[in-house]
Amino acid sequence: MTLEAPILSVIGVNKRFGGLVAVSDLSFDVKAGEVVGLMGPNGAGKTTLLNVIAGKYHPDSGAIRFKGNNIVGLPPHKICRLGIARTYQIPQPFINLSVRENILVAATYGHELKKAAEIEEAKILNLVGLSQQKDILARDLTTLSLKKLELARVLGSNPALIMLDEIAAGSTDVEIPRVLAMVKEIRKMGKTVILVEHVVRVMVEAVDRIIVMDKGIKIAEGNPNEVMEDSKVIEAYFGA
Repeated sequence: MTLEAPILSVIGVNKRFGGLVAVSDLSFDVKAGEVVGLMGPNGAGKTTLLNVIAGKYHPDSGAIRFKGNNIVGLPPHKICRLGIARTYQIPQPFINLSVRENILVAATYGHELKKAAEIEEAKILNLVGLSQQKDILARDLTTLSLKKLELARVLGSNPALIMLDEIAAGSTDVEIPRVLAMVKEIRKMGKTVILVEHVVRVMVEAVDRIIVMDKGIKIAEGNPNEVMEDSKVIEAYFGA
């Protein structure tokens, strides 16, 4: 597949919280159609970076370009309208709505027309494996089903770029292939994906390229197998 020009460019981004440097002079591109992995030990700045891209936090300096336009300073709902959506490590559904109603809220927001939203809802339920639970209230779902719903809500808003924050966390060895299959199906839908994950198998099998952060700094970038053998990456995870 021929990849297009970058759909997302992170250019010299810095983000501090008081004296803590969460993201430091970070730059990278994501091309349309890519699945890019983002790794790093706890506290590396991965989730902060997603929050900056999604508009929850404003960077202290630097630029973020989406489809060629700088989106720094835009509120989250406008960035979502432009085509960027993300999941959260702790799912945040509307707990008193059913599974399908949660998806329809997102789909109506992303598609404008209710008919189009309903068509998307059926496809998404099948993709994430929640068709049999579509009428269950979100508050009554298991942790694994809530994670599926979190992904379904993101897909419902019809984004071009999806940022997945540890969707495999807590999954058993039996469930990992299902996670991998979902990522591959999302790619087939024409979506671009940034995948934050600690499960090495998911990273190696699902992504084209891995970016590794440590203490807010990019310490490695490249082919998954090569990155996993990088001495700086090994030291960041396991010590010298």
